[in-house]
Amino acid sequence: MNILVINAGSSSLKYQLLNPETQQVLAKGLCERIGIDGKFTYKPEGKEAVKEADVAMPTHNEAIKAVLDALVDPKNGVIGSMKEIDAVGHRVVHGGEKFAKSVRITDEVMAAIEECNPLAPLHNPANIIGIKACQALMPGTPMVAVFDTAFHQTMPPAAYMYALPYEYYEKDKVRRYGFHGTSHKYVTQRAAAMLGKPIEELKLISCHLGNGSSIAAVDGGKSVDTSMGFTPLAGLPMGTRCGDIDAGILQYLMNKYGMDIDKMLNVLNKKSGVEGLSCVSSDFRDLENAAAEGNEKAALAQKKFAYEVRKYVGSYAAAMGGVDAVIFTAGVGENDKAIRSMVCQGLEYMGLELDAAANDVRGKETVISAAGSKVKVLLIPTNEELMIAIDTAALAK
Repeated sequence: MNILVINAGSSSLKYQLLNPETQQVLAKGLCERIGIDGKFTYKPEGKEAVKEADVAMPTHNEAIKAVLDALVDPKNGVIGSMKEIDAVGHRVVHGGEKFAKSVRITDEVMAAIEECNPLAPLHNPANIIGIKACQALMPGTPMVAVFDTAFHQTMPPAAYMYALPYEYYEKDKVRRYGFHGTSHKYVTQRAAAMLGKPIEELKLISCHLGNGSSIAAVDGGKSVDTSMGFTPLAGLPMGTRCGDIDAGILQYLMNKYGMDIDKMLNVLNKKSGVEGLSCVSSDFRDLENAAAEGNEKAALAQKKFAYEVRKYVGSYAAAMGGVDAVIFTAGVGENDKAIRSMVCQGLEYMGLELDAAANDVRGKETVISAAGSKVKVLLIPTNEELMIAIDTAALAK
C-alpha cells in the first residue's frame, strides 16, 4: 500500500508518500509560507530535491494540490495516478480523552477533533484544515487521524491528574495529556525488537529529546507516565520552553513587569528553555560550541537539561519498579553524544553503564551501553511518519 502522510501546521505542511510494508519512502517534502508567498520542496526517491519559490498557496488546498501534482508529474513523479494512493494519514496533535488510538476519519470524528481545539489552539485547527483540504481533493480516499496524545491515554489517574479542585477535571478536562506519543510508541516497539523480547515483558523509558522534549515511562508497551502535561510547555526545559516551574513565578514577574498572561506565556514558550538560560541559542549544537569556548551560561544550560532528564529517568524507574532499557531519540537524543553521556552519568547505581566508544555515533539504531550494563541504553532514530503510515494502512484495510 502507498500511504500519504500529512502533517499540517498553520502556515506549513510536511508530507511523505511511503509504503509501510517495505518502509520505502517514495517521496517527501515541505510546503512553507502558506497564505503568504508559498515555498515548495519535493524530494522523490533517488533524485535531487525540487525546490520552487513563490508557488501560489493562498490556502492549504493549493498546497495539497501542489503535492499531488508533484507525485504524479511525468518527469519527477513517483506514481502513475492518484489511484495509487491507498489512504492518507493525518497527524493530529490533540485527541483529548476521546481518542486512545488512531481512527478512520468520519464526520463524527471531525466534530470530536474540533471539540479539542481549545486544548491545542495552535495545532488542531491547522490539522483540521489539512484534513479538509485532502477530503476536497481526494474524495473517496480513506483518511485516518493519528493523535500525538493517544498513546498516553493508558496512564492511570494517579499519573494524569493534577492536585487541583476536582471540578476542573470534571468540567474542563484539565489533566496531564502528554505528547510525542507517536514517537514514543515507535521507538519502544523498536526497542522490544532490538532486545528480542515481547514488549509486554519490558519496562522502558523513552527520551524524546529535541527542540521539544518529553520522556515517557512505558510498562508492558503502555504509557504509564510522561513529562509533558496539559500542554507541551510542561516537563523538561526545551529549546525555548521553560518546562516545569513554580507557578508563583508567573504572578511575581507579571506584577513586577506589568505583563498580561499572553506576554507571560510568550516568555515561557518562546524565550525560555536553554535559549533563555544560555543567552546563546536554542540549538544544542550552538550550546556545545559556545561551552567549548568557555561560555559558562551555555555550559550551565547543557548541564541543567541533562540534569532534568536524569531526574525523570530515575523517577520513572521508581514509578515502574525497575527499568530494562533507556532509549534516546529525536534530534538531540539521536545526535548529541555529549548530552547522552551527561544524562547517564550518575545512573550507575541502577545498573546503567554507558560505553563511551559505542556512544560516539549519530542517528544510528544501536546499543550504546556497556556489555555488562544491567540496564540497556539504546539509540533509536524516531520515525513518526512510518508509525502514522502503519496505523493508517491497518485501518484503511
